[in-house]
Amino acid sequence: MIDQPVSAPVRGGVRPPPDRPDAGRFLVLLVVFVCAACGLVYELELVALASYLIGDSVTQASVVLSVMVFAMGIGSLLAKRLRCHAAVGFGLVEAALALIGGCSALVLYAAFAWLGEARYALVAFSLAIGVLIGAEIPLLMSLIQRASRRGGRGEEDAAGTVADLFAADYVGALVGGLAFPFLLLPWLGQLTGALLTGAVNAVAGGALVLWLFRRDLSPRSRWWLLGANLTVLAVLTTATALVGDFEAAARRAVYGEPVRVAVHTGVQEVVLTGAEDGPVDLFLDGRLQMSGGDEDRHHRALVRPALRQGPHAHVLVLGGGDGLAAREVLRHPGVHSVTVVELDPGMVRLARTDPALAALNGHVYRDPRLRVVYADAFRWLRGASAPRHGYDVVVADLPDPGVTPSAKLYSQEFYGLAAGVLADGGRLVVHAGPVGARPHAYWTVESTIRAAGFATRPYRAPGRPDRGFVLAVPAAAGTPPDPGPGVLGVEEQRPRGVPPSTLLRPRYAE
Repeated sequence: MIDQPVSAPVRGGVRPPPDRPDAGRFLVLLVVFVCAACGLVYELELVALASYLIGDSVTQASVVLSVMVFAMGIGSLLAKRLRCHAAVGFGLVEAALALIGGCSALVLYAAFAWLGEARYALVAFSLAIGVLIGAEIPLLMSLIQRASRRGGRGEEDAAGTVADLFAADYVGALVGGLAFPFLLLPWLGQLTGALLTGAVNAVAGGALVLWLFRRDLSPRSRWWLLGANLTVLAVLTTATALVGDFEAAARRAVYGEPVRVAVHTGVQEVVLTGAEDGPVDLFLDGRLQMSGGDEDRHHRALVRPALRQGPHAHVLVLGGGDGLAAREVLRHPGVHSVTVVELDPGMVRLARTDPALAALNGHVYRDPRLRVVYADAFRWLRGASAPRHGYDVVVADLPDPGVTPSAKLYSQEFYGLAAGVLADGGRLVVHAGPVGARPHAYWTVESTIRAAGFATRPYRAPGRPDRGFVLAVPAAAGTPPDPGPGVLGVEEQRPRGVPPSTLLRPRYAE
């Protein structure tokens, strides 16, 4: 039982209870629920935005969550000093949490866009939000005990009070955790979603203190809390109104060129820069996926070595929703069908309709030989819909192997599934990242392909940027064919002792 000093008595030493004490207890628990949901949304916002801006989602999630849990402990200790003034303390904590949590995504994005570094801001916000969330529980415990005493429950119901408090807190966290990916992120985006969450947080915390516990406040405290909450709401409202202009300016600062298209597809953020009648650059979640100035060289080096020798009537492209790898495949004589397995329908829709991107891919989606399957490549290969031993060539045009969410697409399990759809004499070619800039990542991909039962021939495209690939055939079929002219072999650069990755330990993620 936590001892809680009773506020100053009135009317002869007895404070009149509210007319409906059970309703007061319920309202406290309702605010616990709302605050817990908002707190988890702030955490997920920081993890998601840090992964988008900095990369390596595992590291960013570990940093945010560990720092927040540590800070919550500090916040709980600091809240002991406020328990004598629990109502005022809780009102100030919620106002600060609404302001800091609501603006966290905005400031983090600004730090990345204009300062080029978001790690320090990430740690600072994780600390601040964690301290404030940690201070909530002791103060809420004091408030709910006060509401219980007014309802005549007495101190003997302490265990029930603790159980009710944590039940509301955990259920609120569940709702916040589900609302973030399924409602806030797809419908509002990261910046607006965080601002709206802050507004809800401010209204819930301020309403509880200024209404249910208003008699615990002096007139001066009441006006201070009212002014603080109105100021926070005004800041959040103004930021929401300006978020579109801010995001446009931040994108210009990040990409360095006019942003012509920027859409959230539900799977990723797709950004196109450049003019409709000029070179176009494609960014996926902030990372350069394709540059119009050199994409032709990249996709020729990816596709042509695999189609140069052997049968190639039926080709499977894993990824490549931009249509550029499929364009290069269909340029090759003798190709009868191409199947593109792409996770993001929005990427394909943009490749069909955007004038610059459609011109770059040669309007490949109009070709009757091409079929699109919207699915996760790993699940599709493992499912019954993938034809067994049906493809002469498999082209893996997938996200960079250094991006943690793509780990399973560079695992031994994935290449084993790809081997299952290859016809006799079939070849597999994989985009494996830069050879020089990230040699460990590149050679781990190559060793993983060999561990899956393939013989490999590593090579790269000449010039800059550095693009590395691996051409492979089942080990029983012998040696992969010579990639041919226009590419550079890198077999002599192979280091010793690079272990293959696994699905659960993607060691190539740097």
